Amino acid sequence: MVEPLVMTTREERERLLEEAGYNLFLLPSEAVYIDLLTDSGTSAMSDNQWAGMLLGDEAYAGSRNFHHLRAAVKEVMGFDYVLPTHQGRGAENILFTTLVQRDREQYIPNNMHFDTTKAHVQHKGARPVDLVREIAYDPVARHPFKGDMDTEKLESFIQEKGVEKIPLVMLTITCNSGGGQPVSLANIRAVSAICKKYGIPFFIDACRFAENAYFIKQREEGYADKSIPEIVREIFSYADGCTMSGKKDGLANIGGFVAMRDEELYRRVQVWGVLFEGFPTYGGLAGRDMEVLARGLREVCREDYLRYRIDQVNYLGDRLLEAGIPIIE
Repeated sequence: MVEPLVMTTREERERLLEEAGYNLFLLPSEAVYIDLLTDSGTSAMSDNQWAGMLLGDEAYAGSRNFHHLRAAVKEVMGFDYVLPTHQGRGAENILFTTLVQRDREQYIPNNMHFDTTKAHVQHKGARPVDLVREIAYDPVARHPFKGDMDTEKLESFIQEKGVEKIPLVMLTITCNSGGGQPVSLANIRAVSAICKKYGIPFFIDACRFAENAYFIKQREEGYADKSIPEIVREIFSYADGCTMSGKKDGLANIGGFVAMRDEELYRRVQVWGVLFEGFPTYGGLAGRDMEVLARGLREVCREDYLRYRIDQVNYLGDRLLEAGIPIIE
């Protein structure tokens, strides 16, 4: 599907900016020739995803598209229990509402919280704690895995505050607030081991899990010959569950989910899902959107797609540096 784009003149852009009060979020989308605000929910869908929309089952309960989504999550990530949500922040809301006790002093460590994650933690009365490695705060430093959590800081923090004050530990892959920096499998494994040692649930913010897997394949020793699906399955094998915005590596325009292994926790989260999102087999989504997300989860694991996506960003970054324009490296 195509649409005409119109290049505005400088005078038109000046007028539009003035009318918007110089707030770029108030510009009409048709006035923006190249939109670099976000890739969240804005990407084109594949022909396979468009075809899937015609198979939308809009039944209130038991939609076939939910079963397709659940099967895709099981196949790609390995989790048995899935609750769809309208997008990623919906997943955060029902998970934190379940696990965080508002009347107690509690902390949630993360490598670096995304803004909605941080806001949900605070809204529930807990304190978000960023424990990303120090090099992540240097925008020009280069390191293959700047998104890694500092595991020494994590263990020290747990010992300092006490296990009873930490309802869960999260790890965001890739580390969005740090510039989309990847997290190594060695780090994911180490964080998981610490959480198991202290009996703390470990959840992954999985918005860009496939891109993270691609970086692991390219940069981490021992994974060059592994396929993207193999790396993805290993990533999630170390976690108790995940929150997901399908608008990123689900390649969808809307949708998300929370997934987990433990049935008892699933039943508890499900209660809040019904209240805030919808019945457990639609979770605030049309059936057709669940179908799109199910297909996108499989498609995003194609290495040729990931190479094309990441290489074009590398190309743009290199050209910007050549022109003397700084970027987060």
